[in-house]
Amino acid sequence: MSVSKHVVSLLLENESGALSRVAGLFSMRGYNIESLTVAPTHDPTLSRATIVTSGDDRTIEQITKQLNKLVDVVRLVDLTEAAHVAHEMMMIKVRASGVQRDEIQRLSGIYKGKIVDVTESTFIIELTGNSDKLDAFIKSVGDEQILEVVRSGVTGIARGERGLKV
Repeated sequence: MSVSKHVVSLLLENESGALSRVAGLFSMRGYNIESLTVAPTHDPTLSRATIVTSGDDRTIEQITKQLNKLVDVVRLVDLTEAAHVAHEMMMIKVRASGVQRDEIQRLSGIYKGKIVDVTESTFIIELTGNSDKLDAFIKSVGDEQILEVVRSGVTGIARGERGLKV
């Protein structure tokens, strides 16, 4: 059985402790959460959580069954099962002085990044896209230039008419 990444999206009751119960389920069962993002939806009573986890088909099936048993979970979909868009946002603070400034600006442009803060010696660049794109940007910049990296975690949505609705 092959292990693969899955992007699981769920609607939760927007109540105290709901997220804790979801995370606790993963912890109790020994499953790993690679990425977790949560925010309220247009309906203030619901939050949408996007969880990236890995496992074989049987493990992912168990995760989704256990999540569906939680009282706080209203609906759940494994976005990986069909066409979807999954992106994350990253802000990266890099050294940028002298000739480095032009090179960092060039790289930022190639990756469609936006320079959101400038000092005499640093840039903060904001990028969005799939995880592979952000990883490639980090590799292109190089460890010696990077001062700090913060990533939002993956958010995802199904393409077309398919969606996560109550």
